[in-house]
Amino acid sequence: MAILGIDLGTTNSLGAVYRNGKVELIPNRFGSFLTPSVVSVMEDGSVVTGQIAKERLITHPEDTVASFKKDMGSDRKYILGGRKFLPEELSGFVVGSIVEDARNYLKEDVEDVIISVPAYFHDRQRVATKRSGALAGVSVKRIVNEPSAAALASYFDTQQEQLFLVFDFGGGTLDVSIVDCFDTMVEILAVSGDNHLGGDDFNEAIAQGFLKEHHVDQKDLSATEYAILLRQAEKCKIALSMLQEVKMTAVFGSQTYQSVYTNERVMRESSAIWQKIQNVLRHALRDSRVDLEDIDAVILAGGSGKMPLVQSYMEQLFDQTPLVTGFSDQLIARGLGLVCGVMERKDKVRDYILTDICPFTLGTSVDNDADRQHPYMSAIIERNTVLPCSRMQRYYTAADYQSEVEVDIRQGEELYAEDNLQLGMLKVPIPKKKKGEESVDIRFTYDINGILEVEVTVVSTGKKVSKILSQDMDEKEITKRMQQLQKLKVHPKDVTENRLMMERLQAVYEEALPETREMLMSYIRQFEQILASQDPRRIRRFREFLDRTIASVENYDPFAGTLKFPEWKDDGGEDEPE
Repeated sequence: MAILGIDLGTTNSLGAVYRNGKVELIPNRFGSFLTPSVVSVMEDGSVVTGQIAKERLITHPEDTVASFKKDMGSDRKYILGGRKFLPEELSGFVVGSIVEDARNYLKEDVEDVIISVPAYFHDRQRVATKRSGALAGVSVKRIVNEPSAAALASYFDTQQEQLFLVFDFGGGTLDVSIVDCFDTMVEILAVSGDNHLGGDDFNEAIAQGFLKEHHVDQKDLSATEYAILLRQAEKCKIALSMLQEVKMTAVFGSQTYQSVYTNERVMRESSAIWQKIQNVLRHALRDSRVDLEDIDAVILAGGSGKMPLVQSYMEQLFDQTPLVTGFSDQLIARGLGLVCGVMERKDKVRDYILTDICPFTLGTSVDNDADRQHPYMSAIIERNTVLPCSRMQRYYTAADYQSEVEVDIRQGEELYAEDNLQLGMLKVPIPKKKKGEESVDIRFTYDINGILEVEVTVVSTGKKVSKILSQDMDEKEITKRMQQLQKLKVHPKDVTENRLMMERLQAVYEEALPETREMLMSYIRQFEQILASQDPRRIRRFREFLDRTIASVENYDPFAGTLKFPEWKDDGGEDEPE
């Protein structure tokens, strides 16, 4: 029984499997790989999805909806045919359609799926995505970040060790990831994104520019007329991928309007979109601590990556031609197919490892002396931390004779706790003491499947209280995953490889000449500081740096010249010799 990968897109969705040593895309009942992410309720109350529903955006706009992925994880309700639907319920219909097509194509049952999401989806959006699978009657085994899947597909094709920037520009979302690919590893360094920015925004910009040129107020148009205008704008955008100039025509009432569009005009009228795109790119580069010249290749994924305007814009920014295939809108699905093969332990792909990171900071609220009504957010797991991970912070009581501490579990980047997403609450009784005399250690352990364990230890008594937050996993699955994560709770300084390295450093220090001891002592202090950061990537790279440094000291030949120590540049894990 195959595992099915589903690229659940804002505009279109695709399915893929791995069999017979390769990725296969799933054709739908119309023979196309792309299924429009559109849902409509018919006059008899039945629900249709895909191409039929997309046509009804024009004929029955009040009973049809698209781009509902933008509202995943929210309480927004869509009213279609007199019935109310949540975004995850609408997505469930799309997932169900892809699953049905897969069953018909593969001639076998499909029970397990993996679904891709924008890297910048927060916890509620990921939970809603998993729920859409459950509503379609399948088990979602894993949620995969869309740029991660795109990077895996590109790396598998090129087999070149490179530092990629993946620019995943779909119909309704933009995701940017910095990805380091080496050996069989696809390691995410940083992600950034905008869940309300995509190719649909260009359709809107073209439509609004058309109305402005002809002095037509959108309020004077019916829902059907505006839907037709958006469809014309989309056709204009697509045509400009091949033509220098396109005539766009629309009829409002009895009046016919016509405009001439060029890529230059679209570029000019979309200035706000380009600014948003650059903000996302800037955020990703800053978080990854890499410079423009460090990027070996820029990969364009998503249907909107086909736009010549987007390609030329990226080429100007990065001073290199971006990698674009004729099937950029299939890149994520192909990556998901490879992930399916990895999970099924298939030959050729079984050894590939796709790491993931925490897209948002996880933390807790702490007292704000200046304004007790607005506590601050204190980070425990910083954004872009490699998963799985475990981090701990110590906190002290903020008032005299507290009988308990409230651990307010939050996700987000805002200064004030209330402005971040609340994931849960945990109350822990403590001995009554004066302010600052009692403390608790709060440990967050977070895994790649979205399980977050919060463990609070009262320092004076050693008593522990814990809470598990999961993306709707059953108890058996949660227990299994948490057993696997127990080893993460060992502090890096106690890990065998790190203890051995510290012992080697101390041994070299003891035997070293006075003039080299000072440098070795600085390495020991740096190692202790990096171990305290609990960042596995920094620890691994500094340990590799120390391994080379110790070897050069141990193999030093006085007849070969002066011993020179390399300098460690702690800019995210890179070392550069002097």
